[in-house]
Amino acid sequence: MKFANLKIDSTAVVCLVDTDAGTYWPVTDLVPGFSGDMVQLVQEYPNLKSKLAAKGEGKPLNGATVLAPITQPRRNIFCVGKNYHEHAAEFSKSGFDSSAKEGELAPDFPVVFTKPASTVIGPGDAIPSHPEVTSQLDYEAEFAVVIGKAGRGIKKADAFDHIFGYTIVNDFTARDLQKKHRQWFIGKSLDGFCPMGPYLVTNDEVDAQNLDIKCWVNGELRQNSNTSLLIFDIPTIIETLSAGMTLQPGDVIATGTPAGVGIGFNPPKWLKTGDTIKIEVQGLGVLENAVG
Repeated sequence: MKFANLKIDSTAVVCLVDTDAGTYWPVTDLVPGFSGDMVQLVQEYPNLKSKLAAKGEGKPLNGATVLAPITQPRRNIFCVGKNYHEHAAEFSKSGFDSSAKEGELAPDFPVVFTKPASTVIGPGDAIPSHPEVTSQLDYEAEFAVVIGKAGRGIKKADAFDHIFGYTIVNDFTARDLQKKHRQWFIGKSLDGFCPMGPYLVTNDEVDAQNLDIKCWVNGELRQNSNTSLLIFDIPTIIETLSAGMTLQPGDVIATGTPAGVGIGFNPPKWLKTGDTIKIEVQGLGVLENAVG
């Protein structure tokens, strides 16, 4: 199934969508009494799944305003850095990676940081450029996991049992702040620095370990890879994060970006106001935003 947050009469409404037919059904119409947001849907999904069947022709998706699938995350978004070999190499060579050990191209263990909920914006929203604090804006196309079942000490073999589904994230970054502060939180966490969406696709819809991921800037293909090339795969990431820390339904985990980000060029290709970033992950749709 695919779900979306749609703006209907100025209100965010969780909807079941059929992107092939271009139609949607508010979950409130399919499940009388449901009035929650996407996180509540994720939490209650095991009990709601049998009721979430399209009824009738649905309403036209064309022209509807699509919000981020999880507009109000309960916690920070978990992110994994340097998780594709070629990107780890380009980042190391850029001179901006203050976190790396001398001579290191790829990390020995997952590099984890977070972005606060205030970074989340939806498809089509303008990404704030924050010119008063940064001049080195960069994009990062990422495949993101959404946890469906709480767990601590989750083993790799059980990881997919805890996943609800997947979406797309742009791990937008102020590279100058990332370098200056060493730890990446500030450079990754300015308001609006996490475009997300357009849909939340359930775990059974796609093969998460073999999906093409691409990113275009102003129509130029910059990133072109596949999730099979992750250094630390999804089960490893979930096992690592849940070791001593309980993952909760609705937690979002961005799994890392492939090579081709702006910092990887010589000279770097920083983004500027008006630039458009389009990210496509196979089976998940297209996330497009412009720098405001």
